[in-house]
Amino acid sequence: MAASGELAGKIGLLKKEMNAIVLAHYYTLPEIQQVADVVGDSLALARAAEKNSADVIVFAGVYFMAETAKIINPDKLVLMPDLYAGCPLADSCPVGEFRAFKQRHPDALVITYINSTAEIKSLSDITCTSSNAEHIIRQIPEERTIIFGPDRNLGGYIMKKLGREMLLWQGFCYVHEAFREACILQACRENPQAELIAHPECREEVLRHAAFIGSTQALLDYTVSAPASSFIVATEPGILYEMQRRSPKKQFIAAPKDPENPRSVCKQMKQNTLEKLYQCMLDRSPEIIVPDDLRVLALRPIKKMLEMS
Repeated sequence: MAASGELAGKIGLLKKEMNAIVLAHYYTLPEIQQVADVVGDSLALARAAEKNSADVIVFAGVYFMAETAKIINPDKLVLMPDLYAGCPLADSCPVGEFRAFKQRHPDALVITYINSTAEIKSLSDITCTSSNAEHIIRQIPEERTIIFGPDRNLGGYIMKKLGREMLLWQGFCYVHEAFREACILQACRENPQAELIAHPECREEVLRHAAFIGSTQALLDYTVSAPASSFIVATEPGILYEMQRRSPKKQFIAAPKDPENPRSVCKQMKQNTLEKLYQCMLDRSPEIIVPDDLRVLALRPIKKMLEMS
């Protein structure tokens, strides 16, 4: 296969030929981020998927992200470099079990994290991301019962911050769940000059020590504006590429998972490679397909999220 620079050039030519836009998450490999037209967190990518003039959307992320782009753009060709780049958090919420959970609380408003399948979105009233979850939940009347899923850590963080009870689905992101208090505190002792910043998908035992808690985008923005010159970053380390690019004079330390595996990496995000990206554009495959009846149901909570945020 061609070298990275040559491949990037070929991808650029294909984008023009196909009138394609490449969307990539911050957790993908640096070489993927370098060829993408938009790099962002889930909310930014959902907005980019909603508002673009491309005929083809190539989504370098995990499956639910490309699926969301197809739900928003039924008439566009949506491609994904690796169809098997799934999301264990989304998979932790089986549709049959979630439907039964919802039926046990028939009066509850269902707010689901965008890290969920189209089937789960179709059972929801509003979708959210870690960027806008708090903003959306603040708009719901206090007396209204809320089911929140599938991420229990994000839900628990919002409950504590707002002082509001919610019914939580007990799913989690394995990348963020892996951070443990003891290892984090050891890293803080070894780097006393560094501020700990963390994603709200982390466990509460980690969040309580963080100087700042926020979505992937919020963490990035914070490192640009904060006076600190060094940060321990408790989220997927793919974001360190953009943090370093924007703040080249600052130091960024990936929060340790454990002594043997110092980084907690999303293996699924890393399944996106430059070779696969080029090949999927060349072949126009794998294509994301969402049945129209499911798409219509799943679109409603996504549109509600975009309206409310």
